[in-house]
Amino acid sequence: MSTTSVNERLARLTALGTSIWLDQIRRSLVQGGELRKLVEEDSLRGMTSNPAIFEKAILGADEYDDQIAQLVSEGADARSIYQAIAIQDVQEAADVLRSVYDETGGYDGYVSLEVDPDLAFDTDKTIAQAREYWGRVDRPNLMIKIPGTDEGLPAITEALYEGININVTLLFKVGQYERVIDAFLAGMERRLDEGKPVDGIHSVASFFVSRVDTEVDKRLEAMGAPEELFGKAGLANARAAYQSFKQVFHGERFAALRDAGAPVQRPLWASTGVKNPKYKDTMYVDELAGPETVNTMPMDTLKAAADHSEATEPRVDIDPTPDLKALADAGIDMEDVTNKLLSDGVDAFVTPMEKLLEGIESKRKAAA
Repeated sequence: MSTTSVNERLARLTALGTSIWLDQIRRSLVQGGELRKLVEEDSLRGMTSNPAIFEKAILGADEYDDQIAQLVSEGADARSIYQAIAIQDVQEAADVLRSVYDETGGYDGYVSLEVDPDLAFDTDKTIAQAREYWGRVDRPNLMIKIPGTDEGLPAITEALYEGININVTLLFKVGQYERVIDAFLAGMERRLDEGKPVDGIHSVASFFVSRVDTEVDKRLEAMGAPEELFGKAGLANARAAYQSFKQVFHGERFAALRDAGAPVQRPLWASTGVKNPKYKDTMYVDELAGPETVNTMPMDTLKAAADHSEATEPRVDIDPTPDLKALADAGIDMEDVTNKLLSDGVDAFVTPMEKLLEGIESKRKAAA
């Protein structure tokens, strides 16, 4: 009888309070047994998807061609084909991760499915699609991804109130993250006020990390700033968000919800693949490890962490103030940086979906 060997480095990260999620989805990964192996050996506890990930999966291989041909024969258009494929992939991944969901009492084991980006800046359509996807996927360990934009906030509140698990995405600014926390609390408090249970609804807030360094380092380089300021902004910005998280979820406002059994809305570190080859490839994993966090990693980052993560203590709690002050003194306006990243992020949110639908349309015509 074979025994499963668990990777010690990844188990240690989990013990520090960081849930390891994979920022990827692909049918062969699920059906070929690799996802199950990641759960058993690499402490994997969740999975995130987005249109860019589906674009790579669906257009980058032929494993979906039979299903596309079948859907074309049924008269499906490109968007219906995408939705059918995405829903099946998410359902199958959720079924593999269901054991994690059950073992952790619903704390982990989630798969995220994003609302269609071209609807996401319309509050009512976002709510409608969150309900539709929630019903069609029909798995308790699903999270619907909604962007934390101004239009997304009321949709987040309403969906949580209705009992839908939510992954809030596209967060760069600490101030906007704090508004997302308010949106989460508003939905949960409304449930509590009406006597509805709050213990089974889960949410994470996806805060992007590496893109902050990419933008700030570019500005520092143009200024001829000293080397020691490079690679500081992403971690400092995320740690500032974590300070806000602790202040609210370990403070008075959350007390009544906590007493009623409501789980906290955990910060999820996204965009944790290192873009600059000068930086250690596990930097955003090791330096943001700590209690009540999630880190969703691209496969390469997950493998790097399995091989040489050095996380032995929580580091997410380090005070970011000195680094943020040094950057401000050097002329970096973090408000301007994060505003630009949100604007770029919105474009990056919509473009892959457009490419994906175009690519499916080409395959649809070829199969017709």
